[in-house]
Amino acid sequence: MDETPPRPSSPPRLLERVALEARRRRLALRTEQAYLHWVRRFVLFHGKRHPSELGGEEVAAFLAHLAVEESVSASTQNQALSALLFLYRSVLGVDLGQLPETVRAQRPRRLPVVLSRAEARATLARLDGVAGLIARLLYGAGLRILEALRLRVQDLDFDRHEILVREGKGDRDRRTMLPGSVAIDLRPHLERVRRLHEQDLAAGLGHVVLPGALARKWPQADAEWRWQWVFPTPKLAADPRTGELRRHHLSPQRIQRAVRRAARDAGIDKHVTCHTFRHSFATHLLEAGYDIRTVQELLGHREVTTTMIYTHVLNKGGLGVRSPIDLPE
Repeated sequence: MDETPPRPSSPPRLLERVALEARRRRLALRTEQAYLHWVRRFVLFHGKRHPSELGGEEVAAFLAHLAVEESVSASTQNQALSALLFLYRSVLGVDLGQLPETVRAQRPRRLPVVLSRAEARATLARLDGVAGLIARLLYGAGLRILEALRLRVQDLDFDRHEILVREGKGDRDRRTMLPGSVAIDLRPHLERVRRLHEQDLAAGLGHVVLPGALARKWPQADAEWRWQWVFPTPKLAADPRTGELRRHHLSPQRIQRAVRRAARDAGIDKHVTCHTFRHSFATHLLEAGYDIRTVQELLGHREVTTTMIYTHVLNKGGLGVRSPIDLPE
């Protein structure tokens, strides 16, 4: 009896193609998820028509809708544009050319929220455990929250008092300081993390996600101590891409909630987030007389003009000018 030939597998659907291309290009999981979100929104906005049937006019109409009807921020609109350009250029192989003029969301110039030294100390004093250790790194080294959470053991140089920030914003590496007071508490923390890692290895686990193609280049490296997260989660969870049981790094939302609660308990009325510590780090260094180029390098800014925004919030009164009511007679 003749066997029925196997049916050919159906080609991947649009969102699957977007996800596959994002992984092939080694985009971050958060970027992949954001691109999938905007592609889905774009398709639904145009009545579920396939993007291959649409073009630049439809992309411009969607972006205008976001700015006018939904009043999104400029950064949100730019993220949507990046997602659609990725869809057309990298997935569909279509060059949209020069996009038609569209309504662009306005990017207002905002001054950063900065804590005084006393406010920073009061907030940190109300944070304990791992959340307190991470918050002290944000303020003491000027790290972004994800830069802190993505630190691996080998990124900490206790002898040189340095932190190597890998693949920071703009996919750039940089070095910043490892504060001595934080290093003292990091050592026993790492001892606890190492014991946890050894327990995972004994259970046949302990494998961590490696950046780029290192997993193929060094097949056994994902179980090495030096590649483990400095701040792993207490519980194991399935990898969202492979399904493999792993220990991921802590969620930024957990630390954000702890920081907001600590600022509220300290009686601080400012809008305090994890990023406020980074703003305060830069401002306090400039107040202490450090050169702006040094601060730029520590923060990892591409242009010094980005760092110069902190000169507008230095603790010297309005723009550094003394009020006439305070001038001596």
